[in-house]
Amino acid sequence: MATTTNLSNKTSIRIGGLSCASCVAKTEKALLKLDGVQNASVNLVTGWARVEYLPSLTNLAHIQEVIAAIGYQPLETREEEAGQVDPPRISEQESSSLHMFLIALAFTLPIMGLMHTHQSLLSFLLATPVQFWVGATFYKGAWKAARQKTSDMNTLIALGTSTSYFYSVLATFFPVLFSGESGAPPVYYDTSATIITLVMMGRFLEERSRKKACSAIEGLIGMQAKTAHLLTQGEEKEVPITDIQVGQQLRVRPGEKIPVDGTVTSGASWVNEAMMTGESLSVEKKTGDRVLAGTLNETSCFTMMATQIGSKTVLSQMIHLVEEAQQSKPLLARRADQVAAYFVPAVLMIAACSFIGWLHWGPSLTHALLAAVSVLVVACPCAIGLATPISVMVGMGRGAQMGILIKNGGALEKGEAIDTIVFDKTGTLTYGKPSVTDLISSNKDNLLYYAASAEFGSEHPLAQAIVKVAQAKNIHLITPTSFTAYPGCGIYAILDEGISTWVGTAKWLEEAGIHCEAFKGDAKRFSMEGKTSVYVAVNGACIGLIALADTLREEVVRDRGAGVIQQLRQRGLQVYLLTGDRREVAEAIAKQASIHNVMAEVLPHEKVARVKALQAKGHKVAMVGDGINDALALAQADLGIAIGSGTDVAMAAADITLIGSHLAGVVKALSLSAATFKNIKQNLFFAFIYNLLLIPIAAGLLYPSFGILLSPTLAALAMALSSVSVITNALRLRWFQ
Repeated sequence: MATTTNLSNKTSIRIGGLSCASCVAKTEKALLKLDGVQNASVNLVTGWARVEYLPSLTNLAHIQEVIAAIGYQPLETREEEAGQVDPPRISEQESSSLHMFLIALAFTLPIMGLMHTHQSLLSFLLATPVQFWVGATFYKGAWKAARQKTSDMNTLIALGTSTSYFYSVLATFFPVLFSGESGAPPVYYDTSATIITLVMMGRFLEERSRKKACSAIEGLIGMQAKTAHLLTQGEEKEVPITDIQVGQQLRVRPGEKIPVDGTVTSGASWVNEAMMTGESLSVEKKTGDRVLAGTLNETSCFTMMATQIGSKTVLSQMIHLVEEAQQSKPLLARRADQVAAYFVPAVLMIAACSFIGWLHWGPSLTHALLAAVSVLVVACPCAIGLATPISVMVGMGRGAQMGILIKNGGALEKGEAIDTIVFDKTGTLTYGKPSVTDLISSNKDNLLYYAASAEFGSEHPLAQAIVKVAQAKNIHLITPTSFTAYPGCGIYAILDEGISTWVGTAKWLEEAGIHCEAFKGDAKRFSMEGKTSVYVAVNGACIGLIALADTLREEVVRDRGAGVIQQLRQRGLQVYLLTGDRREVAEAIAKQASIHNVMAEVLPHEKVARVKALQAKGHKVAMVGDGINDALALAQADLGIAIGSGTDVAMAAADITLIGSHLAGVVKALSLSAATFKNIKQNLFFAFIYNLLLIPIAAGLLYPSFGILLSPTLAALAMALSSVSVITNALRLRWFQ
């Protein structure tokens, strides 16, 4: 395979004819052999293959030719572009499987009624359409596999049913060949027809269950609005969202989905973002707030400016990431695929040995024949092939509904093994912006009036925090007649009444001749708590002190063990705080959050070294962050978790992205990761243990001691139910909380 470069193309191809794990292994192997193909991953559940290739060495047409050459049909293709996602095409297959199942059933039921009669000719007439019309799909698949010198599930079904059918034909028309049999030789038209009918029933049930598994991504796609109300020159007209351009003004009415990402320019409303963030409570949106495509406007009409359209919206990128993640495979799945590649040849060998053994030592040819057919039919590579992708699809789809994007299958294995979690402070554990925590003055409203009026209009975060709390208290503010900022010190303003106002540090005020001794004790206490103190002076006299801090998120400090940190510690994880802030600030925040391990005054490039140091001690480390300076640490960690409100760089480096900014998603992400991986292991266990137990029984291992021989009909039923049981187990993840 070629060396990975940035010049590769990524293409998805929908493939027809995939039926089991052997098909997946065969297709991936053929694609990876092609010069220029760097990576190939086939999803049995959706039928889509994701191929990464170098256009300088191969092209899409050649890739499609390879797929066709190994016996499958390249049905459609699309380039990997975020937002250009189609729902999995399963309904057509489901309809076809149901149609063929009903046809087979209509012919098979009369055959079952003729089992204890001597109407062999009538049974032959009824069984033949089932064998060669309904069963044509198995013959076609087996022939294509044989041309490639390989085998798959179609091979097993075609061989098993053909053996029963042609044996019965010989017994019907040439009974003399079976002169050793007492009386008329038995026929097994019912066996061959019933096997095909049950397999078609199993396929129908599989397709219906697969459709349910795809419901999450279909739900995301269904969130996309089809039209928008465009405002141009005072007029409003309805247009397709594909016509919307960045910067245009749109009107969103109550009950409508927001068409694209944007910013509210006028009006206010409550918006339901549950499908995007997993939060059930609606969020108030007012002028300047960000709104996301696909979320639901509930109460009032507002106008917005489009900022992200098409494939650039958060919803489109979510769909793209979920689908890409569902195509990826954990290491456990790749190992299962390797086993599946040898599975069918091994089953053929066991069936042959069973036939020869019973023919030589058994009671009759019929006994040997039934044992071989049972082995061929009971083996189920479908269950092995479905075990992993169905769990990944349902688990990651459920995660998307909860606002948790798991970017790849490998994250599932990583999440399950995590024992240490490291939190960045600013913007992750905290809100990332200061807020007023304390007011020290004989007249607090008076203090806020002068400070907020002086700061009115300033863009500094501390100034905005002071103005915000004053407005929340309905204090009427005035605009200063003059305003001068002194970087690192504070601001000096003159209000309309000619009142001189200082807002800043004690040192700066004292340099101006203003005494602040009365408030220094409070300032020292606030400093020990990690808070920033701002002094306020009016006409040369200090009137009070305002303390501000970057406060912890609400979900971190909830009481009664419900906080995020408490929940993580209850799961047995060691929790660390990692920050570049001063140690006293970091320790104050850690104390409030109940975090006992603090790494403070760490420069951005040193964060990676701290994560490596924990890993060197044998820990499996998860890193939670939001900023550019967290990106390297997120990439270095065994599992990177990015806060969705953070930077694009951080989200690109992480394995898991929380669409909202709620840290409760960290606990849910780790729990979902563990639950999905556990579900995969359950499916693989049941798929393999099923074959390990039933294949020997079908071969007749229990017959000498207990007289137990698995009939081909029961073998077919067991095979059909094995795949359905694997899918049903995976669907339990749809109700994960």
